[in-house]
Amino acid sequence: MNILVINAGSSSLKYQLMDPETGVVSAKGLCERIYIDGRLTHKVGDKKVVKEIAMPSHSEAIAAVLDILVDPVDGVIKSTDEIDAVGHRVLHGGMKFSDSCIIDDQVIKAIEACIPLGPLHNPANLMGIRACQAVMPKTPQVAVFDTAFHMTMPPKAYRYAIPTEYFENDDIRRYGFHGTSHKFIARRAAELMGTKNFKLVNCHLGNGSSMSAVMDGKCQDTSMGLSPLAGVPMGTRCGDIDACVVQFLCNKYNMSVDECLTMLNKKSGVLGMSGVSSDFRDLEDGASKGNEACQLALDKFAYECAKYVGAYAAAMNGIDMLTFTAGVGENGSAVRAAICDYLGFLGIQIDPEKNDVHGKEALISTPDSKVQVWVIPTNEELMIAQDTAELVNAAK
Repeated sequence: MNILVINAGSSSLKYQLMDPETGVVSAKGLCERIYIDGRLTHKVGDKKVVKEIAMPSHSEAIAAVLDILVDPVDGVIKSTDEIDAVGHRVLHGGMKFSDSCIIDDQVIKAIEACIPLGPLHNPANLMGIRACQAVMPKTPQVAVFDTAFHMTMPPKAYRYAIPTEYFENDDIRRYGFHGTSHKFIARRAAELMGTKNFKLVNCHLGNGSSMSAVMDGKCQDTSMGLSPLAGVPMGTRCGDIDACVVQFLCNKYNMSVDECLTMLNKKSGVLGMSGVSSDFRDLEDGASKGNEACQLALDKFAYECAKYVGAYAAAMNGIDMLTFTAGVGENGSAVRAAICDYLGFLGIQIDPEKNDVHGKEALISTPDSKVQVWVIPTNEELMIAQDTAELVNAAK
C-alpha cells in the first residue's frame, strides 16, 4: 500500500511516499518558496534532485510532487493511481476531533472553524488538503490532528482556572501538541511492555518540546496548552511563564501583545537565556568552554523537564516507563542524564554506557531501576500513514 504523507506549511510542503506496514519510504521531499518562485528537493534513497519549478500556489506544488513521483527517471511509481490515499498533518482539531478521520466537506468546515486556535498552521494545512483534492479528486484524503491524542485528558487536566464562560464560549483550554509523536511512542512503548496497562511519561524533546502523561494508552496530561508556547523551555519558546510578564513588558517597552508573543515564541527559550543558540549542541559546546549562560540554559531545561516528570508521576500515582524522543531526546545523552539525575526518588537509574546512544532505540536504565527508561526514535510520518491506512481500509 502506498500512502502519500503531506505536511503543508504557509510557504512550504513536505512529503513522503511510504508503505504503512513496513515503514519503507520510497521517496520524500520538500517544496519551498511557494508563492515566490518555487523549489522542489526530491530524494529517493541516496539520490537527490533539486528543481526550480514555478509554484504560485499549493496546487502547483502538489502537482509538482505528483509529476516527479511518476517521472520515468526520478520517480518511484508509474501512475498516481498507485497512491492509495493521502494523509495530511493538521495542527489543530480543537474539541471536534479526538482521532484521525477521512476528509469530507464537514471535516473541512470543522478545520476552518479551528483557525482561530491555529491561525498560522490550519490555513496552510487546508491549502494542502484542497490542493490534493483538486489534483487527485478520487483519492481518499485523511486528516491526522496534532491535538487529537490529547483529547482523552480529563477536565481537571485540560481546564484552566478562569471563568467558565471563556471555556464554553471560546473553547479556551489545554489542547497539547506533538500528539502524533506521543501516540507513536505510546504504541511502541506498549509493544515493548507487552501491555497497554502501564504508566508512561514521554519526553518529546527538540527545538519544540512537550511532555505527556499516558496511562493505559490514553493521554492524561500534557505540557503544551492552548498553544505550543506552554510547558518546558524550548529552543526559542519560553515555556510556562507568569502572564503578568507580558503585561509588564508591553507597558515598559511599548510593545503590542503580538510583538511580545513573537519575542516569547521566537527569541526566548534556551536561545534567549544563552544568547548563543537554540541548538543544544552549540550550548553543550559553549558550556564545555566555560560559557556560564550556556550552562544555565541547559540546567534550566533539564530542571523543568524533571519537574514535569515528577508532577506526572504524582498525577498518575506512579510511573512504569520514561521515554525520550525527538531530536534532543534521541541524541542528547547529556540532557537525558541531567534530567534523570533529579529522578532518583522514583527509583530511576540509568546506565552511563547504555545512555551513550544516539538516534537508536535502546533501554538505558539499569537492571535494578524501578522505572524502565528508553530512547525511542519517533516517526510521525509513519504514524500518519498508519492512521490513514487503517481508516481507508475500514471504509472499503
